[in-house]
Amino acid sequence: MVFQKKSFQIHSEDDNNTARDLQGESGGGRKMFAYENPSLSLSGDSLKTGSTVDFQGSRDFIFQGNEGKKDTLPWLKQKASSKLTKKTLYKRIPVLGWAPKYDKAAAVGDILAGVTVGLMVIPQALAYSGIAGLPPQYGLYGSFIGAIVYIFFGSCKDVPMGPTAISALLTFQSIKGMGPEHAVLLCFFTGLVQFVMGIFGLGFLIDFISGPVSSGFTSAVALIILTSQVKDILGVHAPGSVFTEIWKNIFQDIHNTNAWDTCLGIACIIVLLVMRVVGQMKIGPSKGELSAFQKCFNKSLWLLATARNAIIVIVCGFIGYALYDGTSPLTLIGAVPAGLPSLQPPPFGGYNRIENNTEVHVPFVQMMANLSTGIIVTPLIGLLETIAICKAFSDGKPVDATQELIAIGLANIANSFVHAFPGAGALARAAVNNSSGVKTPLGGLYTGILVILALLFFTPFFYYIPKAALAAIIIAAVIFMVEVRVVKPMWRSKKSDLFLGVCTFVACLVLPLEVGILVGIGLNVLFILYHAARPKISIERLTTSRNTEYLMITPDRCLIFPSTDYVRNLVTKHSIRQGIPVVIDCSHIYGADYTAATVVETITKDFALRNQPLFFYNLKPSVSAVFEGLSPQDFVVYYDHDQLDDLLEKQNAKKTDTNNIV
Repeated sequence: MVFQKKSFQIHSEDDNNTARDLQGESGGGRKMFAYENPSLSLSGDSLKTGSTVDFQGSRDFIFQGNEGKKDTLPWLKQKASSKLTKKTLYKRIPVLGWAPKYDKAAAVGDILAGVTVGLMVIPQALAYSGIAGLPPQYGLYGSFIGAIVYIFFGSCKDVPMGPTAISALLTFQSIKGMGPEHAVLLCFFTGLVQFVMGIFGLGFLIDFISGPVSSGFTSAVALIILTSQVKDILGVHAPGSVFTEIWKNIFQDIHNTNAWDTCLGIACIIVLLVMRVVGQMKIGPSKGELSAFQKCFNKSLWLLATARNAIIVIVCGFIGYALYDGTSPLTLIGAVPAGLPSLQPPPFGGYNRIENNTEVHVPFVQMMANLSTGIIVTPLIGLLETIAICKAFSDGKPVDATQELIAIGLANIANSFVHAFPGAGALARAAVNNSSGVKTPLGGLYTGILVILALLFFTPFFYYIPKAALAAIIIAAVIFMVEVRVVKPMWRSKKSDLFLGVCTFVACLVLPLEVGILVGIGLNVLFILYHAARPKISIERLTTSRNTEYLMITPDRCLIFPSTDYVRNLVTKHSIRQGIPVVIDCSHIYGADYTAATVVETITKDFALRNQPLFFYNLKPSVSAVFEGLSPQDFVVYYDHDQLDDLLEKQNAKKTDTNNIV
């Protein structure tokens, strides 16, 4: 049966189940399959048969009269009580969930993993400080407090909070050589932005950074970092923050190459790569039980490869010490202040610096202006790095981006009080953390303790570490960040995605990094808008059960403002050319907007003027509500293919009656 809509308003909890929502029972026990707009001309001869029926839809969101008015205070109390629950508390402070179940087995795994990651993070922190353009101690300052804070708020056991190559490069490009004070302030606002985003649930923003954009960005960052370390391998002076600028300066100063630094750096890179390969070697059968000796030998190889950075630093440190006699043929990192950093807030009141032997005060507002877009880009990229780790080691479990924002935000805020630059989760250290058998985020405590011990007792030794050794550690790590492996699958899958990745890659190389990533995101949004503006539309000439020909037009996606004119022109063109009744299959239209409603109103008027029948099939209730907002004339919807013949006959009868009246 069909019915005439007299006061049609649908509010459905499940728009995807159209049959359940729109074929509900009427007052007389009838089934409802179609309706006409109440303003349909000659609606007295409606499609309705039998008595008038009213649609009985979900009333969960319909408020009528005074019943719809709610006092604000009880509503706020209800919202507060629904949020302030034990479940929410455990979700936002994850340590409350795993701490009561902590046992000796977990402690052993965490200690082993924490110490292993600590041996890895110390040389990396010293090296990443160089990428950020800061003294070496600032990397160590960001490697203990943040890791300890993450224990309480982090939701992923494998995330080792601390300095990363990408965050160091973003810091370098944001502070533009203006000193540690800018880096510390950037760290605070990076954490603040991340924390606020977490509070307001804005973790979805990283969804706008697609896979191709992320791959292009990461690959470009790897090449920029590698380029920035070439100057330390060669022992030349080559300032700059953009890929092309750094290489230009390297070639200008290449005649000052230090042979000692170059030889040591190349030798360290070779040794690091060989040790990496050795760590992947195993003896014994691939399937089957290993002997105790084989297990011990394989574990020793793995440990040797994992600690390769620390081994290189120690050996090269002794070489630097042996060659030092007041001066050194190698370029050393120099003195590193002993002890822990003083606990003090970031420079909210500005700071003083020396320019041309004159002390100049740099106000807070000027510092914020200097940091520019780095305050926005650095938090987003930090979240992207951390979420990548969580997904890689989640074992199929959902990742809470909101909680990770809160955790790394609070960690960066805490780091800013100990003079650190922004940090995030590092994928390489996370892999070591996971393979070392970490059980809970408490592994970060032992990493932090190891860094604290290094600051307290080993800083005099750091003086003799050659810069070329630290540069070799970075180069041997970042060359594997260039995602060449995704090019071939991306080309086979969708060539436009490869184009997007290449554009992001090139933009990040020739422009400042934050501008390059914004270019990639902008191009990605343009691609999305283009696809939204040009939906795929299938057009078929079909026949009803009574041999009446009609044109079936099926859009494949939502009808929103970028695509409305395109759809209208196509429908008008083919309907005039065919001159037969038209049915628009709305099965795939899950959303619409005001612009789409105006186009539907125009189309129905055009068809009525041509006396050409137009019907809408399987229109979702929520979409129908949008179209009904303008009360379009001759707007007919049906939900059963068998009803089409009845609708056509009824339309022909109306057309005949209209002609007789005329």
